[in-house]
Amino acid sequence: MTVLSRQFFHDEAAAYTMLESILWPFGPVCPHCGAIDRIYRIKPNKAKRVRLGLCKCGHCRGQFTVKVRTVFEQSHVPLNVWFQAVYLMCSSKKGISSNQLHRALGVTLKTAWFMSHRIRAAMDESAIKPIGGWGHIVEIDETFIGHDKTIKPKGEKKGRGAQHKYKVLSLVDRATGLSKSMVVDDVSARTLVPIIRANVARESRVMTDEAAQYRSLARYFANHGTVHHTADQYVSPTDPTVHTQTIEGYFSIFKRGMKGVYQHCGPQHLNRYLAEFDFRYSNRKALGIDDAERTIKALAGIVGKRLTYKSTGSQPQA
Repeated sequence: MTVLSRQFFHDEAAAYTMLESILWPFGPVCPHCGAIDRIYRIKPNKAKRVRLGLCKCGHCRGQFTVKVRTVFEQSHVPLNVWFQAVYLMCSSKKGISSNQLHRALGVTLKTAWFMSHRIRAAMDESAIKPIGGWGHIVEIDETFIGHDKTIKPKGEKKGRGAQHKYKVLSLVDRATGLSKSMVVDDVSARTLVPIIRANVARESRVMTDEAAQYRSLARYFANHGTVHHTADQYVSPTDPTVHTQTIEGYFSIFKRGMKGVYQHCGPQHLNRYLAEFDFRYSNRKALGIDDAERTIKALAGIVGKRLTYKSTGSQPQA
């Protein structure tokens, strides 16, 4: 049986049961007061229609479903359709566009766009503790993407150089396979070094290219290895562990997705797209996590990440 043929992808009641098993493994929890006892199921009758999965707390008397205080709250899209959208985004290595979700799920483009942003919010693991540690190697690099219209390139044709592009800093832990990425204002040492120190454990070995902004990292970490890309050196001739090939592989997937699938991305959304690519990369098949497990992990991240259409700050794009 294929994953998408499972009942919770096609039956809303089964989807509620599945989501409750993920978020409430020990039984319902009141999102209003936090109670775990004296919670009652409200069953429908002939005189009254009741929402699926509706519960009532015997302490605060509040009513709720498993969707309250999650990215699914107040959504009119059936929960089983939400499950399909989460699975499609989790199983598409380079992402899936809002237009494709709109066609595959039978919802409007505006709805598909908003759904995809809510799912990216659920995928956001930026709050996880610093990566790296004793014996870990963390690769660090920056890349440039898009076109920041607020900056005019000096003496360059449009599309050439990096001055007018958005700046992205990424970190990849070779030992665990975890990645963390963020949009930065510039790529100076003053900007990057504090971010790196806050997100990488000081016991780690760090690997970078020869860029000047990384020269001080040896002071803050167990070891700092560099490769000289300008001299066509991609692996150190004296130490084969010194390279940044892993993070280059991450950038390859990220750029293929952003240019080939999404194509357009406003600056206010770029961090969400980075969270999406980080999530799939940190939970990939090479680490023993298949599409179904990745989907369940994304669903477990929906709590406390309420996102409204107005707060997304833009109109639908690809």
